[in-house]
Amino acid sequence: MSETLALRGSLLHFLRDPGDEPAGGAAQYFDDGILLLRDGRVLEAGDARALLPRLPADAARRDHSGKLLLPGFVDTHIHYPQTDLIASHGTRLLDWLERYTFPVERRFGDPAHAREVADFFLEELLRNGTTTAMVVGTVHPQSVDAFFEAAQARGLRMIAGKVLMDRNCPEDLRDTAQSGEAQTRELIGRWHGRDRLLYAVTPRFAPACSAEQLRRAGRLLEEFPGLYLQTHLAENREEVAWVGDLFPSSRSYLDVYDGFGLVRPRSVFAHCVHLEDADRRRMAERGAAAAFCPTANLFLGSGLFDLAAAGACGMTVGLGTDVGGGTSFSMLRTLHEAYKVAQLRGQNLSPLRALYLATLGGAQALGLQDR
Repeated sequence: MSETLALRGSLLHFLRDPGDEPAGGAAQYFDDGILLLRDGRVLEAGDARALLPRLPADAARRDHSGKLLLPGFVDTHIHYPQTDLIASHGTRLLDWLERYTFPVERRFGDPAHAREVADFFLEELLRNGTTTAMVVGTVHPQSVDAFFEAAQARGLRMIAGKVLMDRNCPEDLRDTAQSGEAQTRELIGRWHGRDRLLYAVTPRFAPACSAEQLRRAGRLLEEFPGLYLQTHLAENREEVAWVGDLFPSSRSYLDVYDGFGLVRPRSVFAHCVHLEDADRRRMAERGAAAAFCPTANLFLGSGLFDLAAAGACGMTVGLGTDVGGGTSFSMLRTLHEAYKVAQLRGQNLSPLRALYLATLGGAQALGLQDR
C-alpha cells in the first residue's frame, strides 16, 4: 500500500552548481514550503500556499515550520571498518595503514563484529544527516554482507564493495586475483540493485593490486552494467612515487588505472591531491569523479586538493569524510575544512557551493542526481 507524506517547513535545494559567486537560479528556497513524497520518493516541492489546497486527501502531514529541510548529505568516500580508529595518530599514509588500519580490518572476518560496527556506523551517518554514501569494506566478503544487511534494514542508498588487494599487504589480509574476482561476483549477485543498494568494485589502491587483479576488476565493470568503481588516487607524494616504481611503463598514477579500463562513468577516485591537469582533463572526459577528503588530507599531511584546477579541467567533485583517516562523520565539519583547504591555496569556496558539494554535487559525482 502506498504512503503519501507532506512535510512543511523551510526548503532549500540545488538545481545546479552555484559556483563561487552564486547567481540566481542555482538553488530554490521556500521560506514556507511543502515537500511531498510518495513511498519515499519526492513528488513535488514548492510554496505551501500553492501546494496545500491540492494535497492528496490521504497525505499524512508533518509540520516542521521554523526548521530548514535539506536533501540528505552524500558522502562520496568513507571506510566503515575504520570507525574505531578515527583520528588515530600516525605519521603519513603508508605508516598509518600498517600501524592502525590493517590490524583493525583483521577483525572483519567475524560477521558478528562486522554487523556490530556496521550498525553503529550507519547510525552515526544518519545522526549527521548523511543518507547516501560510497563505502569501502575490507577484504572479507562477510564485511560487505554485514554492511548491506544493515543498510537494507534502514532503507538507505548505499554503494559499497569488498576490498581487492593481492600484494604489498599483510598475508592474512591478502586475496588473489582469482579469489577476489570470484568473491566479488558472488557479492554482485547478492546485492547489486537490491532495494537501494549498489555495488562498487573496490581495488584498495594500485600498490596493493597486481596487474592481473586490476585487469579482472576492469573485466567486471565491462560485464555488469551499472557497477561502480572506487579506489584511491594520488593521495600523497610517497604513494605516487611508489606507483611509479611498481608500474614504470605508465605515464602517471591515473594512467595505471586507465590502462585496465577503470577510468569511466561511475568511477570515483578518492583524494586526487597530486594530479597533473592532463589527468584531471582525462577524468572529466571519461566521466569519472574525484572525492575531495579535506579532513583526512589535513590529518595525514597528504596535501591540499586543488579545487580550482579541478573546476578548470571540468572534473566532477564530491566531498568525502574518509573516516577513519578523516576525523569526523559530519559533512558540515568536512565542508568547513574544505573551505580552509581552498583558503590555503588562495582559492574561494562559498558557503553555498560547499553545501552544494555535500548534496547535489555529491549525488552528481555518484550519478544519482535523478534517484
